[in-house]
Order: sequence, then C-alpha cells, then structure tokens
Amino acid sequence: MIDMNSSSQYLTSDQAVPDKFSSLLEMGFKRVDPGPITTESVRIDNNTHRISQVRPAMGSFVTISALHQSEMLAAAAVGEAFEEMDRVISVLNRFDGNSALAYLNDTGRIESAPPELIQVVGGGLDYHRLTGGAFDITVKPIIDLFRDPQTYESRIPPSNTELSEARELVGSEYIGVDDRNVSLSRNGMGLTLDGIAKGYIVDAMADALLGHGATRFLINAGGDIRAAGDRGDKLPWTIAVRDPEDKVPSWDNESWQRSIVPDLIQITAGGVATSGSYEVYFDRDRLAHHIVKGQTGRSPTHAMSVTVAAATTMEADALATAIFVLGPNEGKRLIDELDDCECLIIDRQGKQARSSGWGGIATSGSKPE
Repeated sequence: MIDMNSSSQYLTSDQAVPDKFSSLLEMGFKRVDPGPITTESVRIDNNTHRISQVRPAMGSFVTISALHQSEMLAAAAVGEAFEEMDRVISVLNRFDGNSALAYLNDTGRIESAPPELIQVVGGGLDYHRLTGGAFDITVKPIIDLFRDPQTYESRIPPSNTELSEARELVGSEYIGVDDRNVSLSRNGMGLTLDGIAKGYIVDAMADALLGHGATRFLINAGGDIRAAGDRGDKLPWTIAVRDPEDKVPSWDNESWQRSIVPDLIQITAGGVATSGSYEVYFDRDRLAHHIVKGQTGRSPTHAMSVTVAAATTMEADALATAIFVLGPNEGKRLIDELDDCECLIIDRQGKQARSSGWGGIATSGSKPE
C-alpha cells in the first residue's frame, strides 16, 4: 500500500520523490535498518502548515503528516503522537522482555495490568468471537515453532507431531481477562498481538493528534493507516493498494513506474490495514508465513493480501488478518454483514475479490494523479 499525499519515500536527507507521491507502506513486521528521524515542514497556504515526520518503529517506518494553522502546534501534536506510540509499544511489544505482554507470556498472569493490554486482549477476544475463531491471539506457540532458529535457517517446516503439540496450547477459551487482570490457564501458552496491536497503536496516535487540535492528518505505520480530514487542498487522502507481487516499486522522476496498481482508496476518516503473506516466509515453497490458522497450525494459502477499510485501524487490522484466514468467500460474507467495513482480497493468481461496498477509484495499471 502506498500513501500518495506527502513528499518523499521513506524521507531521508539524500533521497526524495515527486511531491505527488509518498512513502511505501510495507505490510506486516520485518527488520529494518535504523534510520534518522526526518521532519519536513510545508506551507500549504497562508493559513495552513503541514508537518510530516518519519521514524523507524514496529519493524517498519511510521509517518505522520498533520495540518494546522500553526506550524509550532502541528509539530507539537506530531511529537506527542510519536511519544504516545513509544509508550504503547513499551506495553504491547512481545519481543521486549520488560513489556507487560512479555511478562504475561513468561508468567501466565499479570495483575493490575496496563489498560492498553486489557483493551487489546479484550479486543482480540471480541474479534475471535466475531470471526468464528479465525482471528486468534493465542497462536504464539505455533509462530514460535516456525521462528525457531533451526527451522528458520533450514526452511524445513515443523513436523506434524510438533504442530499437534503446539496446537494444544492454542485456544482463546484459555484466556481470562477482567478490568484489572489477564491470565493464561495453560502452561506454555502465550499471546501474540501482531494482528491487532499495531492498529491499536495507530488509533492511540490519532487520539493524541486530535487531543492537540490536529484534525487533518494521515498516519501510516507499515500498512496500518488512520486518516482524518483533507490533505490540505480540500481533497481526500489517497492511498494506493500495493500489488503483492511487486516487492519494491520503482520511481523515475515524474513517472509512475509501478507495473500494477490494484486499486486506490480515498479517505477522510477511519482506518485501513493490509495483511499479506508475501513479507515473511518460513519454508522453501513460500507457503508457510507469519499468518497461521489456529485449528490446523498451517498458513492459509488462498490469498496474497487482504485490505480492509473500517472505522478504526484496530478493527481494520484484526479483520484483515481474520479474512486472510477465512478466505475470499467467507471473508466477503463477513464484511458484508458488518457496518462501515469493506475489503479487497487479492489471491495468489492476482484475482481480486471485493466486498459489495468497496469504494476503490482506480483499476490495475492506473497512473495516480
């Protein structure tokens, strides 16, 4: 997915692209080289300033573009949003041994848990029920099998016996959560919030911006997007859905060089998120990836990417993961039953399936204006 509204591709001091294009939004979590915090200020008109800042975070790059009458207040709002991002990451990052989530996974119980952890775990359980079990935050034991260094280096998937043992530790019914505490009732089980936490963090950043008077903004965090208002010219923010077969789009001066743009989205409110199988593979055949089905322990193979538009980014994030597991037909049926949600699914042959109200504005091969 590509944000087409600000002024650079992963803004750095020595590399930029035309103003009509902007940052590549990588899907999922992956390691990236640390880069500088880059800030750009643009005066849109006599009454509007746009501050854009890029920071490496959550295995990708996070960009905020915010508009305000005051350049100083816009910069302050962006700074507060990034501070909120760092604060919530420190709670929900399972790879940080000091986080509340890591403590829960290590001990099986956390009392007086941070409200952010309770909200995300509770949300995970809600989406588990809503999707008939397709969204499952308890699949960490299965993911850990594939992430085991020996398995990852050899690209030989775990045996059926290993998967069967890991599946015994999977099940949202083994989570206990109330307004203060979270517990896991089976020894060895653990939670991964990868399919919902980033969306929650983006929503928290949006709340921080709104709380500081920034009512027109776009946040993109590696494929999880939240928008409000217009981009400064009374036009909506425009986002291109990334072709999952294109690993890296290329740029050449003023020309749009990507071979395919599956669709464009125009947005003035709400969230968008994409789940894709093309970022992290654990086997030589590129069939085992970071999204797994709890009932089987295997990765769904019928889709390459799922993009969901919803009222919040957390909702879009969780539903995109769930639809990836459900498949195109069941996924579309689910979305069509929900208010204010739409989806675009691209399968392994490049075929597109859209929910009944999907509001894309372009088709394959289009050059964004």
